Amino acid sequence: MLVLLPPSEGKAPSGRGAPLKPESLSLPGLAEARQAVLDELVELCAADEEKAREVLGLSEGLRGEVAKNVELRTAGALPAGEIYTGVLYDALDLASLDTAAKRRAARSLLVFSGLWGAVRVTDRIPSYRCSMGVKLPGLGALGSHWRASMAAVLPEAAGNGLVLDLRSSAYAAAWKPKGEVAERTASVRVLHTPTRKVVSHFNKATKGRIVRSLMESGVVPSGPAELVEALRDLGYVVEVAGTGTGTGGTAGAGKPWMLDVLVDEVH
Repeated sequence: MLVLLPPSEGKAPSGRGAPLKPESLSLPGLAEARQAVLDELVELCAADEEKAREVLGLSEGLRGEVAKNVELRTAGALPAGEIYTGVLYDALDLASLDTAAKRRAARSLLVFSGLWGAVRVTDRIPSYRCSMGVKLPGLGALGSHWRASMAAVLPEAAGNGLVLDLRSSAYAAAWKPKGEVAERTASVRVLHTPTRKVVSHFNKATKGRIVRSLMESGVVPSGPAELVEALRDLGYVVEVAGTGTGTGGTAGAGKPWMLDVLVDEVH
């Protein structure tokens, strides 16, 4: 099972230990594309703080994020699972998982990033600021920059099992599963039952709890249908909005399953 996660804008401070070693990151097929983004981002932030702030979409109060990017090559690094600190990651709470669940998370979780493309939660990275929605002056829109590399690397990373896609739309644009991989991919949205609407905060929190439940249980669904049953067994209310095979849903062949998880309380 491969679980695709968005990053979080909130990040822990970089550690005091060894700095980034790009060659140590997972998915080495992304190395060239990573280096291109890293080089331009560091150069941009070092050369012109105001332009960098504009390109990165940062408010005056976040001016310090530009200086953080300047130090990306020398700042201490931490496992990505410790760097990301947003709502989803607070609910997932990797640090409190038992040893077996942590091993499953290390194998299964892949975090998408405007700067790194995608990393495992055990990959050591520095704190940074660069969302997938950024358009760098030289490389252009990062979502487009990553597509070719992702298309070459991600199908192999997906293996033969379930792909659980919990990414937000900006990060989903960097890689869209196709063909047979798409048909064993399940995209999930979380709806507030009374309104049938997505509420951002609890959408993220519920996705974090779903991942935690799967890691703790040790269940490894072989495909989307098995995922539906597994989530129901774990206490979630799940509806199939569309299936990749064209039966029982609205999507056609070669497309992901679309699942709705219904939650009564917003928390």
